[in-house]
Amino acid sequence: MIEQLCHEAIQYGFKAVCVEPKWVPLCCAKLPETTLIAAVIGFPDGSCSAAAKVAEAQAASRAGATEIDMVIDTRALWAGDYRRAFLDIAGVVDAVAPVVVKVILETGTLCHDAKIAGCVIAKAAGAGFVKSSTGLLSPGAVAGDIALMRAVVGAEMGVKASGGIRTRDQAQAMLNAGANRIGTSHGVALVSDS
Repeated sequence: MIEQLCHEAIQYGFKAVCVEPKWVPLCCAKLPETTLIAAVIGFPDGSCSAAAKVAEAQAASRAGATEIDMVIDTRALWAGDYRRAFLDIAGVVDAVAPVVVKVILETGTLCHDAKIAGCVIAKAAGAGFVKSSTGLLSPGAVAGDIALMRAVVGAEMGVKASGGIRTRDQAQAMLNAGANRIGTSHGVALVSDS
């Protein structure tokens, strides 16, 4: 499956592949340097320790990952412990710099204020992107959330819409809302759908 993913990324010119850290070396062997390799950290719910995230991110970076997609400490965010959430992200950002870190908020589990807080914290901690979802929980990416994320982080930070994006219309709605990256397991269908 990973080899097929790499083949599709080359064939269709996808910006990046997003894989578990253990698959980073295989992706490095199969992909040209122009295709980014994102490793997921702290999956599925971001509840592992900050030290574990740093170690996992460093190992993935050493193996060749060119981006890190980390799940925010959702429990800290839910509890309003913004300092803990900030330190969690900042630790990973500092450990792998200059590798780009994307912070997955899992917006479907957050209230409006927590979505805003997550974006503010990720930006303050030096992340390069905020990302809507792991894709494991519903509702995934929602255009309204993407618009909110863009409004909070401004034009200088990336916004990645991910989770449940299966059609070209859905992808376009995310781009219209302010996303500048789409994460999907249906990439081939999106680019080949007429």
